[in-house]
Amino acid sequence: MRKRISRRDVLKGSATIALGAVFASPTCAAAPEPTAITPELVAAAKKDGKLVFYSSMDLPVGEKLGKAFEAAYPGITVQIERSGSERLFQRVAQEFESNIHAADVVNSADASHFIPWKKSGWLMPFVPEDVAKYFPETYRDPDGMAVTTRLWLSSIAYNTNLVKAEDAPKSFADLLDPRWAGKMVKGHPAYSGTIMTTTFQLVRELGWPYLEKLSKQRVMQVQSSTDPPKKLSLGERAVMADGNEYGIVLLKEAGQPVESVYPSEGTPTISGPTGIFASAPHPNAAKLFQAWLHSRETQQFFVDFTAQHSVHTQVTPKPGRRKLSDIKLMKEDPAGVEAMTEEIKTRYARLFRV
Repeated sequence: MRKRISRRDVLKGSATIALGAVFASPTCAAAPEPTAITPELVAAAKKDGKLVFYSSMDLPVGEKLGKAFEAAYPGITVQIERSGSERLFQRVAQEFESNIHAADVVNSADASHFIPWKKSGWLMPFVPEDVAKYFPETYRDPDGMAVTTRLWLSSIAYNTNLVKAEDAPKSFADLLDPRWAGKMVKGHPAYSGTIMTTTFQLVRELGWPYLEKLSKQRVMQVQSSTDPPKKLSLGERAVMADGNEYGIVLLKEAGQPVESVYPSEGTPTISGPTGIFASAPHPNAAKLFQAWLHSRETQQFFVDFTAQHSVHTQVTPKPGRRKLSDIKLMKEDPAGVEAMTEEIKTRYARLFRV
């Protein structure tokens, strides 16, 4: 059995990088000049012939993106390696420790992962032209190491066949009502980056006593943030204590009996950055994919298809869906998540006995 590697092991005693809203102020050389998608880049990428994408995106989403990229650039195949973000972090650390460099591009649902990766020199500086023009500075690394590909929320939700709208919980505090004991489902922070970030924000805003009380509610524990919406739609549980809100939106649009609730305390917000590894075996294909992924066309497709959000200023929300500006949000803090990850995993496992 391979040993478990923590972020502390990755940093090897180095001081952590402090982040702002999502990314830090510069710590290395200035970011490289923006790169456009040119015939020369496409030709070089086709010589690579392949791209390996480590991703925390839902597998159908990653596969659809991969097929769209292959259709746009015939001759380049995309290999998707999907896992929960916390497992993905472990895999990357173990591979680098063993001098294995299989991945070209990585997307995580836990923005704090990019802190030790950047500190360790594992990321390649690369700035797509669209990122330089249309992505706010707070959502892109100033040294060009990563950019926020997607934003989404972790909300409460309920099954409309099992819970009346007037009876549904309106806040996180409402989840502590005895009426919901044995009727809730939630994800696990040791597997899911979404749930890790959500748990950090809940601890920061409501404190550990809140989670201690929630743990006594006989909550069904699942792994991925994609699992609670599915359990809800199947009627296996009446209420979702956390999980990805976009899953609820898509299920509702498909006619399933689910409804999102945006808690009065605020809804946890999660960003999913993407970066290229400096050791990428297919570096030109990786650059082309990173530039394509953050183009207006791909970002618009991503928003429409997944019900997540883009910070690309030319992308518009799909009609009929809630805008982020209409929702009270909890503030992101990847540096805070990075500092508390091990504590969250340990205390959560003890409280929920998982």
